[in-house]
Amino acid sequence: MGFDYDYLVIGAGSGGVRSARIAASLGAKVAIIEDLYLGGTCVNVGCVPKKLFVYASEFSEEFAAAQGFGWSQFESQPKLDWAKLRDNKSNEIQRLNGVYEKILASAGVEIISGTGVIQGAHDVKVGDRCISSERILIATGGWPKKPSYPGAEYVLNSNDFFYMQELPKKVIVEGGGYIAVEFAGILNGLGCDTELVYRGPLFLRGFDQEIRQFVAEEIQKKGVKVSFEDQVIGLKKNSDTSFEVSLKSGRTTDVNAVVSAIGREPKIAGLGLENTNVKTTSQGFIQVNDSFQTDEPSIYAVGDVIGRAALTPVALAEGMALAKFLFAKTPINIHYDNIATAVFCQPNIGTVGLTEEDAEERGIKCEIFTSNFKPLKNTLSGIDERTFMKLIVEKSTQKVLGAHMVGPHAGEIIQGISIAINAGATKEIFDQTIGIHPTAAEEFVTMRTPTR
Repeated sequence: MGFDYDYLVIGAGSGGVRSARIAASLGAKVAIIEDLYLGGTCVNVGCVPKKLFVYASEFSEEFAAAQGFGWSQFESQPKLDWAKLRDNKSNEIQRLNGVYEKILASAGVEIISGTGVIQGAHDVKVGDRCISSERILIATGGWPKKPSYPGAEYVLNSNDFFYMQELPKKVIVEGGGYIAVEFAGILNGLGCDTELVYRGPLFLRGFDQEIRQFVAEEIQKKGVKVSFEDQVIGLKKNSDTSFEVSLKSGRTTDVNAVVSAIGREPKIAGLGLENTNVKTTSQGFIQVNDSFQTDEPSIYAVGDVIGRAALTPVALAEGMALAKFLFAKTPINIHYDNIATAVFCQPNIGTVGLTEEDAEERGIKCEIFTSNFKPLKNTLSGIDERTFMKLIVEKSTQKVLGAHMVGPHAGEIIQGISIAINAGATKEIFDQTIGIHPTAAEEFVTMRTPTR
């Protein structure tokens, strides 16, 4: 049977674009379907604009810190032009959309604009067009979850956040994951009166407990109000531009916006999975085997939609590995252990490997090394922010199983540490490594005495 394509990708995000490009470079006839924007969540409403907003929000503290280094008062108070920041960000995103378009076109991938609806094992419909393909890849990613309380239609989700018409004077961010914590830091740094509301006792579940507690203290020092064990239960529009927010604790407060970051779910609604043998897990993720193959043998899935690790580099690795497996017979070899991650809250978190709690659960006897200090810059800046570092070391082998950091440039520092951990470095190798002075990073190779 002749097909229109060898490989048809639904979703032009990180995983889909990489997989399509690699498949085409290996000689496959490839098309990619996208209904929104090239580059997916990361480029448009995720990592890239988020990091640009983080940079913008850090300037307010830098202006204050400058005085301790001899810079006199500014003639006038620095003022944020929100519309300029938002639009400059949007222009950069538009440029990146064009870059993705060129990447696909130069690789010989056909771009099909529209919503792909799967009709069967080899067929996809886009509008009135019916397309057949020997293999289909689902790379549709995730989408923000919607709250269900009264007035939820007024809430901004994590996509809306990047396109707000005005910066709210007073805002509630609801959620306890990394997106909520990052958004709270951005809004606070941009001058908003910011409250973070989370239903649990402590945010950032899954991260090391000491890291979570340390971050909770540090972000409150910077002015973010944190309300744990509480949640938004309703929203009413006031006669002006504000909203009355009702909380489970019985408290009510008026704000200019509520930003909801209560989690993300796989974007599979309307995809047509019911026309196939594709199965989903109890959490709604697409079920795949070790070769990213679904229960419909001709259909594959990668990225956030399969729920393994919702990280851009993971989707890229999965998409590339699948294309090489299908069109170059290269075995898939992706390790999900020791994936370094960063949270661009303020201060930043960088982490790789096991948490102390992970090690305890696995029954691994460990030595814990920690360091809590004021960074050199803050000796003059007047900023009351500290840095925290932690190593998890297996007692019997002295292998470093985990490294965690809260402080400036934590993501940049942990990237290098993750190479050492993936290479199986022992604490002795860390101790033998000569540090770069004066840096915060050198602390990772100068922690000599176990804390416990």
